[in-house]
Amino acid sequence: MPDYRAISFWHETAGTIRPRPGLRRNDKVDVAIVGGGFTGLWTAYYLAVADPGLRIAVVEAEVAGFGASGRNGGWCSALFPTSAARLARDYGRDAACAQYAAMRASVDEVGRVCAHERIDADFAKGGVIVLARNSAQLARARSEVDKSDEFGLGSELLDTAGASDRLAATDVLGGVYSPHCAVVHPARLARGLAEAVERRGVSVFEQTRASSVGPGMVRTPGGTLRADVVVRATEAYTSQLPGGQRSIAPVYSLMIATEPLTEDVWVEIGLANRETFSDGRHLIIYGQRTGDGRLVFGGRGAPYHFRSRIDSRFDRSGSVFTNLERTLVELFPVLEGVRITHRWGGPLGLARDWRASVGLVDGLAWAGGYVGDGVSTANLAGRTLTALITATPSELTTLPWVGHRSPDWEPEPLRWLAVNAGLLSMNWADRAETRSGRPSRLAEVIERAIGR
Repeated sequence: MPDYRAISFWHETAGTIRPRPGLRRNDKVDVAIVGGGFTGLWTAYYLAVADPGLRIAVVEAEVAGFGASGRNGGWCSALFPTSAARLARDYGRDAACAQYAAMRASVDEVGRVCAHERIDADFAKGGVIVLARNSAQLARARSEVDKSDEFGLGSELLDTAGASDRLAATDVLGGVYSPHCAVVHPARLARGLAEAVERRGVSVFEQTRASSVGPGMVRTPGGTLRADVVVRATEAYTSQLPGGQRSIAPVYSLMIATEPLTEDVWVEIGLANRETFSDGRHLIIYGQRTGDGRLVFGGRGAPYHFRSRIDSRFDRSGSVFTNLERTLVELFPVLEGVRITHRWGGPLGLARDWRASVGLVDGLAWAGGYVGDGVSTANLAGRTLTALITATPSELTTLPWVGHRSPDWEPEPLRWLAVNAGLLSMNWADRAETRSGRPSRLAEVIERAIGR
């Protein structure tokens, strides 16, 4: 049996992880859900609440919370992969505002369910601060707040003092603060949700890999599930399903965790309200202060692997971990010499147009393409899929991401070249902005090309 506690810091501190029995028979259910991450578990949860008589089964290739749901940065945020401005151009301002209002509500909904189901996910809503550490980042911060005002997103522009009061990093020129974000312990949340759906009568089959997923049927080595509705909730792992290799690109994000820091160190760093944090660079970094006083820090930069390969060996990259540790000390010199206790990573799902989507067509439902913003977006997906599956009138089913179909990625080697060239280009753009203080034209071209 795999040592699931070794996957990440989150899994090691999530309590005992003992796999549930797998599927060992053919069966008929009302709803079969493929994937035991946040999307699948939230969908099962809200379906069971809406109609306790439904027969619902979840099949998971490993254990609940094995993938990105259990090893992410622990941001439960109102971020959405597509900007409000882009949604407004494509669907109208009212639709864009509705999508982002639903995201803000999802943050609070996760907290509500944690309290109601007594899930010890360490939920704390302290907001998010994005620092501006050069002139180009400060210009983007001002533009972001202008757009926030236009769409009612509730972001606030901070000057140097205001930003440093929340997070005393080096070279701070200002920043953007939003109250619409919480920290969570993601593996505890996923494991707690699995227990909550079981209490409501949902069957959860772990170590049950789906070999075929389609309308009306899910095939596994241990048996076949027939269902009125099949939900594909596999995010990055969709690329491993037959016919799914070009639908989602699995891109790796890696993380590190420090030993617990003393209160004196936290006074020097900040994050007194357990805000999540990032800065305005293009190649994303992200972090949080954990409930036990560690600093968990992650970022992009790991390569995309040819033919959308997913392999546990890719979860760890010495060069990426070295860069993360270097960046962490650059941000917070007080952490020089602090011990890094955990290093881990995993794939997230990237749609070709960088757009998350959710839908139901001819008995096959899906949700995903969260581009790393999945903790709260998956909650919204679960509630939306429940309304679609039960044919319940809901404003959620009219949101602009419902029914969206992203185009397929290019065949290899074009896909490998495009994704990795994009990663390198964003790294170059960040270096150029640090040197010159001027916004990178290369980054602007890439942002337009991907439709952000």
